[in-house]
Amino acid sequence: MARIKKNDQVKIISGKDKGKTGKILRVLADQDRVVVEKLNLVKKHLKPTQQNPQGGIIEKEMGIHISNVMLLDPKSGEITRVGYREGKKGKKERYAKKSGERISA
Repeated sequence: MARIKKNDQVKIISGKDKGKTGKILRVLADQDRVVVEKLNLVKKHLKPTQQNPQGGIIEKEMGIHISNVMLLDPKSGEITRVGYREGKKGKKERYAKKSGERISA
């Protein structure tokens, strides 16, 4: 089960973008990957089509394995693990284990 969701702020902990932070754009749950905004960019060659008659080379964000990113604590900005607890009205909520702060979303 992925504890990271769309729009979470994360830090890359391994790979070519190690140490950089960004926002999650998409979670690819079936592949255990996440797409982080403006990170893990690759050059993609496009053939000319009717929508793009020029074709060319574009830079595109690709997926990073979910084990290579960690959530940033909303209180301190450090990396943290995610826990679940019962919140108000008996609803399950995510929280940062380092500070105990509730994670929105």
